[in-house]
Amino acid sequence: MKRLVINGGKALKGDIYVGGSKNAAVAILPATLLTEEPCLIENVPNVSDVRIIIKILKNLGAECRWEDNSTLYVDTKNVNSSKAVDEEVSRMRGSYYLIGALLGRFGQAEVALPGGCTIGNRPIDMHLKGFSSLGAKVDEEYGTVVANAENGLRGAGIYLDKVSVGATMNIMLAAVKAQGNTTIENCAREPHVVDLANFLNSMGAHIRGAGTDVIKIRGVKELHGAKGYSIIPDQIEAGTFMIAAAATKGDVTVHNLIPRHMEALTAKLEEMGIGVDEGEDEIRIYSNGEFRGTTFRTQPYPGFPTDLQPQMSVLLSLANGESNVYESVWENRFAYVQELNRMGAQIEVNGTAAEIHGPKKLKGVGLRCPDLRAGAALTIAALAASGKSYLTDIKYIDRGYADFEGKLRGVGADIEREEVETND
Repeated sequence: MKRLVINGGKALKGDIYVGGSKNAAVAILPATLLTEEPCLIENVPNVSDVRIIIKILKNLGAECRWEDNSTLYVDTKNVNSSKAVDEEVSRMRGSYYLIGALLGRFGQAEVALPGGCTIGNRPIDMHLKGFSSLGAKVDEEYGTVVANAENGLRGAGIYLDKVSVGATMNIMLAAVKAQGNTTIENCAREPHVVDLANFLNSMGAHIRGAGTDVIKIRGVKELHGAKGYSIIPDQIEAGTFMIAAAATKGDVTVHNLIPRHMEALTAKLEEMGIGVDEGEDEIRIYSNGEFRGTTFRTQPYPGFPTDLQPQMSVLLSLANGESNVYESVWENRFAYVQELNRMGAQIEVNGTAAEIHGPKKLKGVGLRCPDLRAGAALTIAALAASGKSYLTDIKYIDRGYADFEGKLRGVGADIEREEVETND
């Protein structure tokens, strides 16, 4: 078993560089199934979710190889199966994008239902509704989604009952090669939705409106390969490091980000009295530890992202005064609170709302990651705490952050990964 050992109380100072967006990569890599020509994709994050997707593609017959530590070559011309039901598929949430991609290429798909972090009910009913609207017959059988469009996919008008990033992107994957026009209304506007649309357009798709609540797609017969497409920076990784800088009374410049994507976070940090200096593709965060609490509600983009809520709650536990956090996306997003309270925080959760009393002095303890973003949040708490912390179940952190501890060490964190024996 691996764990992180963190000696807290050290201010983070220096420069840190953000990798490519995990949430974009796990959709863009399945999108390569829509062409039989090679794709060369840059700024690919080498995280465990991406490695799982690569393994799934290889199991389907694709050729995948790293050209360097962030550039991936993918050639799916030898893929001749529309079935992805092995254990790897059920290990991650983003594997559901295989349904849309395989349906778009073969007119049929059989994909095991996905796994991932347990942060609440994550149904894919809107995905399946979208596929049905495009002319596919869809069934769920024994933990597997089976979709078949015997007469081919046809464009349709689709209204999403709830804003859903996954459904928006999955329907896009299926619709780009459907006959006719597709309109998706009430769709998600997240940066990684736009990135997928841009990638598909670079392959010859005709997608308009990505980044708004209406996306229009004109189906094409064939897509060609994409050479040198660069995935956008990861806004959640960037936000995590920005919050870590503030929590440790640090002074860190976070590079390779898009400031526009960070506006919901930077607005809150400035409101709290934390220093924020924006550049063209970097943001400097600095703090002397004197900042005030605030209130925020998680919302779809461009609102405050749910994936930064746990990290921000750690920061609010160090702030002066009372803060309130309202989680409107995932009902189980507060799983980290029990661990944080053991460190000395005072957070009271009532359903999907949390009341945070600060400032509290955190102390190092043994911790367990309940999910990906909670793991990042508890790492920040351990960096800001006095004493030593031990963080286990770090497999969740590895799902979304590449060289997490290495990047933190580069700005002065005392953090190491070690192997420990178990009693199994």
